[in-house]
Parts: sequence; C-alpha cells; structure tokens
Amino acid sequence: MHSVTLIPGDGIGPEITGAVKTVIDAAGVDIHWDEQQVGQNALEKYGSPLPEHVIESIKANKVALKGPVTTHVGKGFKSINVTLRQTFDLYANIRPVKTLPGINGLFKDVDIVIFRENTEDLYAGIENIVDEDRVEAIKVITRKASRRIVEKAFEYAVLHGRKKVTAIHKANIMKKSDGLFLEEARKVAEKYRDINYEELIVDNACMQLVQKPGKFDVIVTENLYGDIISDLCAGLVGGLGVVPGINEGQELTIFEAVHGTAPDIAGKEHSKSPGPDAVSGGDAKTLWRAYCSQSNTQGHS
Repeated sequence: MHSVTLIPGDGIGPEITGAVKTVIDAAGVDIHWDEQQVGQNALEKYGSPLPEHVIESIKANKVALKGPVTTHVGKGFKSINVTLRQTFDLYANIRPVKTLPGINGLFKDVDIVIFRENTEDLYAGIENIVDEDRVEAIKVITRKASRRIVEKAFEYAVLHGRKKVTAIHKANIMKKSDGLFLEEARKVAEKYRDINYEELIVDNACMQLVQKPGKFDVIVTENLYGDIISDLCAGLVGGLGVVPGINEGQELTIFEAVHGTAPDIAGKEHSKSPGPDAVSGGDAKTLWRAYCSQSNTQGHS
C-alpha cells in the first residue's frame, strides 16, 4: 500500500475528491489516503491556513491530490495554491487540454499541453503601497525559472512525440523581463532542432487560440499569461471541469482541481454528473505513474 496526501478542499471539493477516490479504487490502485485540512477550516482549528503537519505529510508522501480551496479576493490569507507551489518549488504547472468524447466543446481538434511557470512573475506577491493613491507590483522573471520551464516543455514534447513548442510572451512591451524569458527559451530551443519552435505575443496568441486551436501543440509561458491562457483553453473543450491540473517540482507532484470551490452547488450532487472532473481528469494511471516516479527516482520524469 502506498500513501498519498489528500486535501479535500472547500465547497464541492470533498464531493469531487470522493469521486476521484472511487475511480482510483476501481482501477485497482492500492492507496492509503492521508487526509489533511487547509484553508479556513484549518485556520480555525489549528491557527494556520497551511499547518506544518500538512507540509510534512506532503514531504513524506511526495504526491498529493487536492480539491479546490477558497482564495479570498482582496483580503484574507495568502492563496494556498500559490503557497504550496512556492513552498515545494513546484515550478511547472502542466495543463493538458484535449477534446473528449461525449463533451460538447466548441472545437473537435484540440490537443494542447500548456506549461506555465509556477513560482514567480507577478505571482511572486511583491506589492508595495506607495501612498493612498498608488500601489506597485513587481514582476520577477529569472533565467533559472525561465530555462527550466522551457526545458520541461521540450522534454515533454520529445517524450510524447509532439511536433511544436510555442513560447508566449509580451516582450514587445516588457522588453527586459519578457525579453529575458525569450532569451532562455531560444537557448533551450537550439538544443531541440527536431521540434518546431515559435514565439507569439500573448494577445495575438489568445486570438489564434479561439480561432484555430488545432494549430497549437505544446505551449510554454510565464505565470500570469499561463493562468489566463490555460482557462481560455479549457473553455474550448467544455470548461474547467474537464481539464486536470498538475504541479510538478523535482521531488513532488500535486494534482489539483483547476476550478473554484462552487459553494452554491456544494451538496447538490451537481459535481457527480456524467463527465470527468478536473481532478479525475488527471486519472488513476497518471497519479500512479507520478507516485512510482517520485518513489523510485531522485527527480521527476
């Protein structure tokens, strides 16, 4: 038996993680679910929205399955999602987006995998109040983070027979920060001559995604652009409920729902309607492969 940290989350989180447990049990994977609480419930019970014992559980198990957790808007504690990614250096947010049988999406030829840098950019959370009329946010882009997310995207493309990697940016305006990201992307691309490499400005990329999504294969981008583009792409295939979210680092993987907590439908059985949820979209086989990889190697393939 193998142990995996389970974070049911808020709202419909417990319902959908319960459904995922049923799917995985039916697949014959023998897992002990180490259930933990985070967020508002944990704050009330333990005095912290992300207690140390939850961190230790994830460290020990190396794989976690997480339902949606409430993120307050404009107030409250820091996003649990962002905190987990930064705590464990889960630098790659991977979002496979694919047309699925039986799901009525807008297009029939979508098969895109998005690699989003997960630890910096504006999501570094560096904000300063200059005066009562002015707030400044700092965008952080580093060579290390840029290089490793692009390398992850190209490694995936090679491993899975993908033909093209598209780097999405706004270097026409943010010439220094996004320019640095592109510098590293080009260096990595030089090592993979068999994979087509292209660059698109983010606004143009969004237009092309909603017009001709079939032309895209693997996308790699910075944190903020990736957050927006991954949700945009989910809309092409039926919504956030049919796409999985994977956060990978060198030693740990956290699978998560990419939609919100939906408290208005919690307990009303809506989350159990036909069709895969964002968490179960990761599926039992993917979870099992991740566990085996983390258990048997120093890094993550």
